[in-house]
Order: sequence, then C-alpha cells, then structure tokens
Amino acid sequence: MKLCVLCASVVIFFSLSSCSTKQKADLIIHNAIIYTVDSAFSTAQSFAVKDGKFIAIGTNEAILSKYNAEETIDAEGKSVYPGIIDSHCHFYGYGEGLRHVNLVGTKSFDEVIDRIVKFSKENPDAKWIIGRGWDQNDWAVKEYPKRYMLDKLYPSTPVFIERIDGHAALANAEALRKAGITKATKINGGVIEIDLITEDKGNEYQWTEANESKELKKLQYPVSMPSGILIDNAVDLVKKNIPKPSKDDIKKSLLAAEKNCFEVGLTTVDDAGLEKNIIDAIDEFQKSGELKMRIYAMLSDNKENLDHYLKAGKYKTDRLNVRSFKFYGDGALGSRGACLLKPYSDKPEERGFLLSKPEHFDSAAVKMIDHGFQMNTHCIGDSAVKLMIDINGHFSIEGNSILRWRIEHAQVIDKKDFEYMRDFIPSVQPTHATSDMYWAEQRLGKERVKYAYAYNDLLKAAGMIALGTDFPVENINPMYTFYAAVARKDLKGFPEGGFQPENALSRENTLRGMTIWGAFANFEEKEKGSIEKGKFADFVILDQDIMKCNIDSVPKAKVVYTFVGGEKVFYHGGTENTKKHGDK
Repeated sequence: MKLCVLCASVVIFFSLSSCSTKQKADLIIHNAIIYTVDSAFSTAQSFAVKDGKFIAIGTNEAILSKYNAEETIDAEGKSVYPGIIDSHCHFYGYGEGLRHVNLVGTKSFDEVIDRIVKFSKENPDAKWIIGRGWDQNDWAVKEYPKRYMLDKLYPSTPVFIERIDGHAALANAEALRKAGITKATKINGGVIEIDLITEDKGNEYQWTEANESKELKKLQYPVSMPSGILIDNAVDLVKKNIPKPSKDDIKKSLLAAEKNCFEVGLTTVDDAGLEKNIIDAIDEFQKSGELKMRIYAMLSDNKENLDHYLKAGKYKTDRLNVRSFKFYGDGALGSRGACLLKPYSDKPEERGFLLSKPEHFDSAAVKMIDHGFQMNTHCIGDSAVKLMIDINGHFSIEGNSILRWRIEHAQVIDKKDFEYMRDFIPSVQPTHATSDMYWAEQRLGKERVKYAYAYNDLLKAAGMIALGTDFPVENINPMYTFYAAVARKDLKGFPEGGFQPENALSRENTLRGMTIWGAFANFEEKEKGSIEKGKFADFVILDQDIMKCNIDSVPKAKVVYTFVGGEKVFYHGGTENTKKHGDK
C-alpha cells in the first residue's frame, strides 16, 4: 500500500514538474491547418499567443509540449488564416448607411420609391431622408431617375439618395433648394443634369424659377431646370448641407460597422476618405476599448485635413494608422465620370473628366513627399491613371517600395502603361469586375475592355496587389472578393469559365492580396498580414479550407472565429471546443 502511494506521488510530482516548466501563454490554437502567409507560404498545425501577439508557430507537439495557456482551442482540422485586410472600403460610411435607406439591389426606380416611403414611415422625425445603393444599370430602363416623384411625396423634406458608387446622386427639389442649386449653377469636375419640362406638372417644380426671379410667377413652357441628378463634385454641393452627426451617432455607426465586419473575418479596414472629426472619434473609442477594429485611415483631400495633418504629422497607435491622403482623380465608369483617353464607346461625345485640374495633383504630390504621407489616388479611367504615371515621372521615383503610392481601383489601364505600374501598388476590388462585366464592354468597346479589371496583368507589373471590396459599393464579405479574384464569376456562377479568365489570380496570390500585401500597402507588414512570431495575433478560422475546396464553394464559407490581438471578437454559435486553464 505504501509503495502504491509512493508511486502515485512520484507520478504527480513529475506531472506537476512538467507543467511548471512549460511557458505561459494566453491562448493556444491547435489541430488546425494554419496558412501562415509567411515568405515561404508555409503551413503549421498550432500556435501560441501572449500579450496580443504570436509567440510561437509550429506542430501540435511542439506547441503543446512547450506552452500552457489560459485558453486552448481545438480547431478540429479547420483552416486558419491571418486576419483579413480590406485594402479599400468606406468603413465609417458603411456604418452610417446602416442607419439610412438601403437601396442596394433595387431593380427599378419604383422599388427605390417604395423603400424610401417605408423608411420615412418608420422614421417620421427624420429631418433629411438619406439613402444609398441604387444602380440604374440593374434596371430594365437603364436611365438616370428624376426628382419629380420625390418632390410630390416630400415637398418640404430634403431627400438625397446616392448611387451605389457614391459618384452620382438624386436630390429632390427641397435638397437642391437648401444647396442653392439652380439651372445656372456651375461646377468643375462634376455635372448638374438639366431637364426640359414641357408642361405644367405642379407647383413643386417652380422653385428654381422662383429662386432665380425672387418671386413666384407662372412658368412659360417648355422650361429647363435641374433634374435632380448630380455627378461627382456636384454631389458634394448637397452633401455639405446635411446636418453633421453627433458623437453618439458616430459611435453607433462605427460599432455597427465593426460588428458586421468581424462576422466576415475582417480585422483591418482601410477607410478611403475620412475627416478629422471622425478620426478623432475613432481614436477615442479605440483607446477606451469600445472600438476594436484596426483602421488604416486615408485622409480626405480637403483644407482642414491638409492644414492639420501636414503640420501635426503622421499618427500611429496599435489600432489606428494615419499616414495617407485619398485623392480623387476621376469618377466612376458606371456614371461615365471615369476619365478616358478616348471617348466612351456607348457615348462618343463624352470622355469623362478629372475631378481636379492636373496641377492640383502635382502640387499635392510635392506636399505628400515633403511631409512623408502616402498618396492614394482614385483612378478608374486610363487617362486618370496616366496622369499619376506622369506625375510620378516628374520626381523620377522608381519602384513601389519607396513611397508606396497607391492607385485605388486601377480599373482601366492603357496597354502601353502597364509597365509603369511597377512604381505603384494597385489597390483593386475583384467584385467590381464581376459587378461591371455585364455592361463594361458597352462603355469601353471590345478592345479596350481587355485591359480593364486586369488584375493578373497588374500583379505581373507591380509585383503585388492589394485587394478590397470598396464596401458599401460592394458586399463586405471577403469570401466574395476571393471568389471573384480566382473564379472571375458572379455569385450565380456566371459566366461559365469566368470573365476574362486570363486575368484571374491564383488562390495563393489572392490570399496574399488580402493579408500580407494589404499590410505592405499600409506600411504595416512588420506587425500584421501573416502568422509569424512577434506580429499581432489577428486571425480568422473558417469552416472550410478556401485554399483547397471547390472554388464554387468559397462564397459559402463561414467564419467560425475572428480574433484581434488574441482577443475573440466573433464566434459563430455552436458548441465551442475550448478549454480554460485548469479544465480536465
């Protein structure tokens, strides 16, 4: 009996001694297929996390024999990836839009009206009715709508609804009146569409003439007046009159956006165009622990931001990085605001336009270089892209690893200009290709469309490519990004064989574009973008292996866990296979 007790004591002693020699960690993930996305694109089975960072990556045996953790998760063979980076989106704007009228997916202007009416009934105290998401290219009648029905329904409430890309909007008469827009209003880098009224349709249409003559008078028809459609810089004439949100409104928008982003595995978002007050709020809520999303902030190109940040300099925390400015070269292809070298194939009298004069971008480039800020320029059309190539040439700067200037969207490139993309980082959104493919050839013609959405050609030229969604222009789900990049199909599997499949990306390069290349584009490759020792423990666990499964299954892949800095910020239901320290 004494011998048995002695033996048991020895076993317990050595067991405890073994445990005591293990290093402490906060979290261990094991029994997984871990895509580290390191330089060798290696895989592992397990890793340990402490103080928000990866401290070791290896086999199950190597990690479990060396570390004890407060929490251990058996991944049960599921795949693990670095936290996904959306390299171009509108995070705050998306959250703000969740509180407005959602017009995404509408199939007609009548459906737009129905959603607005429903929203106004549910929000009777709204001072403005604001919405976003309509796209006339998805309607049977592919023409811009006009304001007249909105005038009848809301004669004294301003209504402002943006097209899905934000480069066009429809405003009713009251919104136009508040902005002081008449048929005589001029705007550079934009369009105020004028309509010809041929008959008396009611007093709601007479405000423009009244503004101009300072008194109501009987109109003599026909008469021209704004249709309500505003394109590019004209959109801002109304937007600047919308009441500013309160700090509480900003907080609600940020947290609503974060919740949805964590659910789809995003851990860093590059918000393309922010104002100082929004950045200040983000910083405050991150520091208080209320907002956990990591944000790479691109500052909007305006006087307030330039005056403050060029004097104050770059700003960096673990969760917020302010070191870039977003410039708008041109508009969107869908609204024919993209600036092209040759006319639109479906509208030969138009080529689109730049949103500022060329010298503005040249001057801005000097400021960016002098103050160490990255220059990220929205370029949809080949003429806008060429402008940035020429500006870069003024400084004789070669190679995208120096300034890391980014071409945001890089949708249409002149064949001769691909070689110059070596000096930039293309920041593209693969779902734009599968959203635009139905009508892109009409805009560009058969020859020119071959050099649009040419992601593999861009990758060959630049050596890397950063991938995003541009949400809320597209869906926030990065699985759709992955699918569109690799399969070049829409969610219905169209077209068979893919849209211009020669420009599909491999799965490996697509994952790089959503992780480590996105981090490089943000000057953050040493702290995130891969699962490596010393980097932030941002990672996502999926319910299927998108690197090996049937490609058509990728859009259905679901996030099981999302972690930011080793903290679990999302878990998708079910029974969690987790052990806390001390569990048997």
